Amino acid sequence: MHTIVPRWNLTLLGYWQLNHEGQAMDVGARQQRVITSLALLGVRPRHFIATLLWPDGSEIQAAGNLRASLFRISHELPSLLCTTEPLRLGDDVAVDVHRLRRLIGTIMDSRDTVVPRTTMEHLRTAELLPGWYEDWVVCEQELLQHERVDALEVVAKRYLAHGDSGHALGAARAAAAIEPLRESVQLLLVRAHLAADNQASAVRVYQDFCATLRRELGVAPSPRFAALLSHELPVAGRATSTAGRRASLRAR
Repeated sequence: MHTIVPRWNLTLLGYWQLNHEGQAMDVGARQQRVITSLALLGVRPRHFIATLLWPDGSEIQAAGNLRASLFRISHELPSLLCTTEPLRLGDDVAVDVHRLRRLIGTIMDSRDTVVPRTTMEHLRTAELLPGWYEDWVVCEQELLQHERVDALEVVAKRYLAHGDSGHALGAARAAAAIEPLRESVQLLLVRAHLAADNQASAVRVYQDFCATLRRELGVAPSPRFAALLSHELPVAGRATSTAGRRASLRAR
């Protein structure tokens, strides 16, 4: 089977950069948006990309802006895009987000417990286009963030199931660094601490989470969270249940 060797490499994680055969290319802001939209959203008709990137003007203006951007791309970055209808990236373009999603898919589908520490760190830090605030980019940022956390949760659960509390704690901490308000992540942190016999740390995670939820959202954790500690640590569990009730009362 013939394998296409990428001539173009597009970086969207952490920063925007386009390399052609190892050389960084100078790309205008409008052209960056066109390229990025196709990298993240896949094959799309011209009118979709035009109205997505230029929503405030008329359809005629948006179509004209897109034509001008495609003209520059086709002349300055030949073979990067297929500009016939519908638009898409060229076959020899590699995108780091696509590689990350393939990695996440492998983690979700695999039954292998061992995940390298470098992989967990990559999942923790792989932020999509920080500093880009267009609505369509924010949606993609949030989607990829959830996918990263889902993968780290799966890793943590597998390590816990195999009695490896240390690596489970590492995966749970990485997930919590991305989404500190996700209760399922905090539950995994508590479970990992309990599995490692770090009872005080487990209680502290719960209490810190109660305080954070109260401060940020004005709510308390679910009763299921306190019930976990109540079951594992009857004495500490009573304290956390009291803390949870107090947080709930303050939130009302």
